[in-house]
Amino acid sequence: MSPTTTPPPGGADATRAALAWTHTARFLTTASRLDQLPAHELPEIAFVGRSNAGKSTAINTLAQQRQLAYASKTPGRTQHINLFEVGPRDAPQALWADLPGYGYAAVARQSKLRWQEVMARYLEIRRNLAGVVQMVDSRHGFTDLDRQLLSFVAPRIGNGEVKLLVLLTKADKLNRKEQAESLRRAQAVLAELSTDEADIGITLFSSLSRLGVGDAAETLQHWASQAVVLPDFVPPPAPADEADDEPAADRP
Repeated sequence: MSPTTTPPPGGADATRAALAWTHTARFLTTASRLDQLPAHELPEIAFVGRSNAGKSTAINTLAQQRQLAYASKTPGRTQHINLFEVGPRDAPQALWADLPGYGYAAVARQSKLRWQEVMARYLEIRRNLAGVVQMVDSRHGFTDLDRQLLSFVAPRIGNGEVKLLVLLTKADKLNRKEQAESLRRAQAVLAELSTDEADIGITLFSSLSRLGVGDAAETLQHWASQAVVLPDFVPPPAPADEADDEPAADRP
């Protein structure tokens, strides 16, 4: 499917309902390694973006909460995966995963490489991952690091396992002509990921003017309602005759 800027079907009532849903977001836990993430059966929606692309601000705007996602005064210093529950407290419907910002020069090289590996592994193998929201500064478009991050999850986007929504942040700083050009350039990048199975969306976004906030909230709620978490792969048992031929020491 080609990248689309068309908002999901709905209207004013659907937008209000979606914003009420995103407003339920609440902190669950934090992890510095993948093996510290809790096991569960809910779909996860990951938020990713460069350290100064407005990721934390976008999360807080979608949740209509001022300090849900922590915005460090020093970009790139928040180096944990933070999980937030969304939906009724007694029956949450999804988790948001706020991944560390990437690309900030002041962070030590060793730390950068470690978190690059953690994010790559999360995007490549996390079975609960149902969707990725990538924040891209509308003034600058996709950087090499933005493209690299997309490459980690591109196979799962291509086969439809993981959905993608790109928010072109800080769009209030552009005029109409510049906004249209920013959209055009981003769509050209995303077209490289397009397949018949892919679900890729893109929208201009501004936490200040609230441009795109309702559309993004509707998309996230729709993802949560449609997501199916795939079970871990379990290999079929070996045929009885093959199992009998194995040395006892080699059996599990």
